[in-house]
Formats: sequence, structure tokens, C-alpha cells
Amino acid sequence: MYRLIVITDSDSATGYRLAGAEVLEADNPKEAAVKFSDVIGSEDAGIIAIREDFLADIDKKIYEKIERCFHPIVIPIPAPREKERSQGYVEKLLRRAIGYNVVMRS
Repeated sequence: MYRLIVITDSDSATGYRLAGAEVLEADNPKEAAVKFSDVIGSEDAGIIAIREDFLADIDKKIYEKIERCFHPIVIPIPAPREKERSQGYVEKLLRRAIGYNVVMRS
């Protein structure tokens, strides 16, 4: 069975975990690139969702490999804007994904 893997920052990770995804947290684009390189060759990775700003820093050779293959599917996900609180960002993503407003309290 294929896995859905999300590579994102620690602030957004909880929302993706609540949605049932396997999450790899990265603090910066370089760390995300290392984690992405590790999972891109995994046989059971079906979909890899990665923050769009992290995807921009992926090595060109790896990016070319992505474009040539059909498996896994790589999907860029929007990064939170600086004006938005990360908690509000996760709430918006959940509302869009499941159709309900989930309010997260800290």
C-alpha cells in the first residue's frame, strides 16, 4: 500500500497528522531537501506533498528525476504567508480538505 508523505514545517505538521498523513518536519529548505531525497526513492511512497518554498530549493537533478517518473506523485502545497498565523493556516487547510471548520486552541 502506498503512503502519503507530507514534508512541511513544525507549525503546520499537526494539521496534516490530524488528516492522517505521515509527516516529516523540516526547519529550513536544506533540511527539507535531505528528507525529500530520502523518501523520493522509497517504493511505498505514493504521494509526496511538500511546501512550495521547500520544493524550490530541491537539487535540479532530483527535480529532473521527478519530472521523468510517474511514481511517486509530487504535489507542492502552499506555504503559510508571513501575515497569517500558522494556526489559522492549518485551520484553513483542514476546512478546505474536510469541509468543516476545525478550531485549534493552544
